[in-house]
Amino acid sequence: MGTRDAVVAALADRLESYDVVVEVGVGERPDVAAALAERGVAVTATDVTEPRRVADGSFPEGVAFVRDDVTDPDPGVYADADVVYALNCPPELQRPLVDVARDVGVDAAFTTLGADPAVVPAAAEALPGVRETLYVASARGGPGP
Repeated sequence: MGTRDAVVAALADRLESYDVVVEVGVGERPDVAAALAERGVAVTATDVTEPRRVADGSFPEGVAFVRDDVTDPDPGVYADADVVYALNCPPELQRPLVDVARDVGVDAAFTTLGADPAVVPAAAEALPGVRETLYVASARGGPGP
């Protein structure tokens, strides 16, 4: 298993405990969303632009796509979620991500890109077996569990 595959698997392992998830800013990498859908998790992926198709020209089976901007969100997109998450979340989108999650009473989880810091209160979780940190901001207003 390559490094990217191992990170995808570690993220899916951590997030599969949630029944309904929303990925913010899916972009061209729906790998985690697809892995969660394969595990029976209900997944909605969002982005500000139409979905960028995967190699075969389609979006992953079992992943619903909704065009949405987390800085001006449609609350209905997130209303049934158990967690709202983003991968490679830049500092300027961390606060809107946490805000939309808290507005619907769920945790926010995110990874950062490279040396970007977490700029919101969140518990840092080192994912087992990979060099990736998942930050979790609890719906209760502080760092995650």
